[in-house]
Amino acid sequence: MTQTVESPVVPKRELDSREAKRVTYIGAWLDGILSVVKVVVGFLVGSAALIADGIHSLSDLVTDGFVLAAIHYGRQEPDDDHHYGHGRIETLTTLLLGSVLIFVAGGIAWSSLDRLFSGTAVGAPGIIAIVITIAALLSKEWIFRYTMRVAKRVNSKLLEANAWHSRSDALSTLVVLIALIGAQFGFGWLDAVAAIIVGLLVGKVGWDLLWESARELVDTALPENVQQQMHDVACSVPGVDSVHDLRTRQSAGWVMVDLHVVVGPKITVSEAHEIGNEVSRRLRHEFPLLTDVIFHVDPEDDAGEGDPSRLPGLPLRPEVEAALNERWYMHPVWRTLSELQLHYLDGKVSVSLVIGDAVNQPPQCLASQLKGLASDIEWLGHVEILFITRAASNAP
Repeated sequence: MTQTVESPVVPKRELDSREAKRVTYIGAWLDGILSVVKVVVGFLVGSAALIADGIHSLSDLVTDGFVLAAIHYGRQEPDDDHHYGHGRIETLTTLLLGSVLIFVAGGIAWSSLDRLFSGTAVGAPGIIAIVITIAALLSKEWIFRYTMRVAKRVNSKLLEANAWHSRSDALSTLVVLIALIGAQFGFGWLDAVAAIIVGLLVGKVGWDLLWESARELVDTALPENVQQQMHDVACSVPGVDSVHDLRTRQSAGWVMVDLHVVVGPKITVSEAHEIGNEVSRRLRHEFPLLTDVIFHVDPEDDAGEGDPSRLPGLPLRPEVEAALNERWYMHPVWRTLSELQLHYLDGKVSVSLVIGDAVNQPPQCLASQLKGLASDIEWLGHVEILFITRAASNAP
């Protein structure tokens, strides 16, 4: 008999982490090789610009190390100390990389302005230096595009930041290439002008990453149209009367949402809970980036009333039973009571008394009698009588 062994299913989070690490390792090796080649060739041909670009590539290697560490720790599953996961590590590292890009941009612009106004002469570097610089430019542009594709696929702002850091290195290499070509033909000033423009572009990318990471750290909600889509999905579930207090936040590209689901006021707890579960299932299906859905079941729409735990509370079952027993203990309905159902609606406690059919009076009349006997109880709402027929009570 042949036995089929199924391959273990690897969670998507782990697959994304592996792919993110792979592209970062490739980028790190490339940065290491380029930094050595640029510095060595720069010394050989006497190009200070090429040496500086090599040092820039070396800084990319350092940030690659930060990214690998952030991916390793930031994509780990929740544990006892981090119940919501470790995604903020990626956010903080993205914040760091955005800051690095801004400093890089400032350095490029400042040094370029200094060269432009000082009139520093740039000697002819030779064809070898130009060819190597072109190869470095193409390789950095390739790793930028590769990393950006993976970043979009795994939805990682951190990888996206690192991709733009690679693009900043490519742009600085382009500046060096322009400088080398210009120096070869006697136009050394082109280096400074191009570098200033590139510095502004890199600074804009750094600022955007810095801004997005900061917004994520302060739990900025998803766009209004996405929240409305989530609201519509939840309202489409059978048994949901309405949805309110829907709140969202993000962490390292993942999304968390909590919402209040209004259901029928007298359905069972288990039915209400299953309706909430279906809301969660449909939201996760429509929005794959959702990692955490918290729903609160409401028997009535209390939108805009604030946190109910801060409002005066109503008595719970022991206090309710004691108060009603004090007033109804002699009434035949109370003495033949089979079940007491409590409904907390409209700021009061409504009660449903389930009894046998031994009391031969109309239920409305009995309910009116009980309501009158307890007229001094401010929190008592509607009173109703529910009969259990003999046929139903004797059913197997």
